[in-house]
Amino acid sequence: MPKGFPRNKARKRIHRRLRYRLLQGAKFPRLNVFRSLKHVYAQVIEDSSGRTLTSISSLDKELQKKCSRGSNIAAAQIVGQAIAESCLSKGIQQVVFDRGGYPFHGRVKALAEAARKEGLRF
Repeated sequence: MPKGFPRNKARKRIHRRLRYRLLQGAKFPRLNVFRSLKHVYAQVIEDSSGRTLTSISSLDKELQKKCSRGSNIAAAQIVGQAIAESCLSKGIQQVVFDRGGYPFHGRVKALAEAARKEGLRF
């Protein structure tokens, strides 16, 4: 087994548990966050139909101009602002935040706070 496998396995178990709780009262789309070692990804998903409504990542060309690296808190803030702007332009004002099994600190927290600051409610 690779060295990092047990940690990712535990994260996926936590994520499964969180998604079960989030989907119990699914009235709003879900804002899902994924962080890799090099980038931060965010997507808004309508779980009833299984469609991705919008997605933003630190790999996007426009966002790469604003941040030097895709794996730091500054990049997560930029992704959070961009996902909020994208949601608001599509008429999505409230979402359910899915932290993806990650602890709510660092890049995940920065993305969430930046999205809230832009006007997205969750």
